[in-house]
Amino acid sequence: MLVRGAVLTVVLLGLVAFSVLLAKVTLTPSPASEDLVTSNLRPGRSLRQYAEDYTFLGAVKQAGGNLLLGVPFGLLLPFFVPRRLRMIRTTLLTAVAMAVVELVQGALVAGRAFDIDDVILNTAGALLGYFLLGRRISHRYYVYTDASGAPGPSAQEPAADPEPAPGPAARRTKTAATKTARGKAGQPAPP
Repeated sequence: MLVRGAVLTVVLLGLVAFSVLLAKVTLTPSPASEDLVTSNLRPGRSLRQYAEDYTFLGAVKQAGGNLLLGVPFGLLLPFFVPRRLRMIRTTLLTAVAMAVVELVQGALVAGRAFDIDDVILNTAGALLGYFLLGRRISHRYYVYTDASGAPGPSAQEPAADPEPAPGPAARRTKTAATKTARGKAGQPAPP
């Protein structure tokens, strides 16, 4: 129980630190680009612009930076998301969080705009982080904490089987009785 609490505290502090960094990177005004930025609601438009208008290094910096911003979500969120459908829930939580960040950027921050491609790249980064490392470390964490005596599904006793499955002879007898009952139901009643 102590290990579980310590790990969750460290992960929560990591998520808070990442959130502060994310806010600093994404919510800082950029007055120099105020006249240049426009909102993008069409997926792929910004990526094409990176490829056409930027140098290779600039395009890699833009796209790669957005991918890297999502990776911590894929590493940290699996610790807080239930096991069932963990990848889907992590992906959806990341997409919602990044969409909110982009909306705040577009509405409140000078020189910044909403860009759907940023949301897509951030979410792809979260998936990348999840598949590269997040899935494994969260799985090991849960296996370790469940095995160390923490109450959970593996600590409960298995339910006893109420009745053993019938063997072949019992099935044949049951089938014959069912056929006999059907045959009698179709015959007229005696006078």
